[in-house]
Amino acid sequence: MPDQEKTEQPTPKRRSEAREKGNVPKSQEVASAFVMLAALGSLWLSGSWMFREMTDLGREIFQGLHGAAVAPLWTHRLFLTVFQQVMILLSPVFIAVFLAGVAANIAQFGFLLSAKSLTPNFGKLNPLSGLKRLFSLRSLVELLKSLVKMSLIGGIAIALLYQEADQMPGLIQSSVGPILEYIGREALRIAFYACMGMIFIAALDLFYQRWQYEEDLKMSRQEVRDEHKQQEGDPQIKARVRAMQMEMARRRMMTSVPEADVIITNPTEIAVALKYEAGKSAAPKVTAKGRGHVAARIREIAKDAGVPLVEDKPLARTLFRNVEIGDIIPPDLYRAVAEVLAYVYRLRHRTDGIRPGNRMF
Repeated sequence: MPDQEKTEQPTPKRRSEAREKGNVPKSQEVASAFVMLAALGSLWLSGSWMFREMTDLGREIFQGLHGAAVAPLWTHRLFLTVFQQVMILLSPVFIAVFLAGVAANIAQFGFLLSAKSLTPNFGKLNPLSGLKRLFSLRSLVELLKSLVKMSLIGGIAIALLYQEADQMPGLIQSSVGPILEYIGREALRIAFYACMGMIFIAALDLFYQRWQYEEDLKMSRQEVRDEHKQQEGDPQIKARVRAMQMEMARRRMMTSVPEADVIITNPTEIAVALKYEAGKSAAPKVTAKGRGHVAARIREIAKDAGVPLVEDKPLARTLFRNVEIGDIIPPDLYRAVAEVLAYVYRLRHRTDGIRPGNRMF
């Protein structure tokens, strides 16, 4: 079905949920390239120091073996000493590799701590799920990637060793020191070119992993609609809530009709209630308005409360369109409204010297 096909781009909410679960675009090849470069760099910087220290350590061990009886206790102490020295010698490499691994992840997807990714997922133990993953496109890509890596690195090593084929027989005449120095130099050279190949593979894999990540996060149209409903609410429920709010506002508006000074009508389509409180407001304000059945209800309440109804079609339409409930009338309507109020006050015998056309507000 078209609505079930995952053709839509992932929404920000889906991306956020995926990140919370630890699902981020990540290439292991990038991390491997970072680690190899860090290890190679640390060996290049500290290699000569490590070689000297290892040579001294070997000399001390052989001198100890020659000058002392080999006993279990002595062997145990020797093992601890060698282990401690080796850990000290390799510590620059360990630190560089650790920092490179952290930097590789931060460079790809930023700083992320996800508790959900640490939660055991027993579904992965399902044999059927394992078989599906084994024969999936992703597994095929990983297999091809491993073959390319092995072929590339192996090819680089063979090509470099082939270049040195003429010099290797001459090493037979050399002592141990030059031989070890030659082996170390060539090993670093092979590792350097292997790193260059790994960087190339990592760049390709990074683009692939990000493309695959976007494909995995894609949504169907139905999923987009469902998410929109969750965020914005069900349209039917929202419509009912809006209707209830409008009804409550209408009821509050109707309670102000009996206190109005006048109701200006169309006469049947529109009704606008006005109230003027001298000293409290600069001009009369609209306390209620409506059209159709709402206007009919305003007129009915006004009649029951004895509020005068004045027919003035242009004024009623202007007030209804341009003045919101609770707002005072604009200055260009002062004269027209003043004449209506003066007329109403005369009807109530409350003119107190006010005449039509006189300034009231």
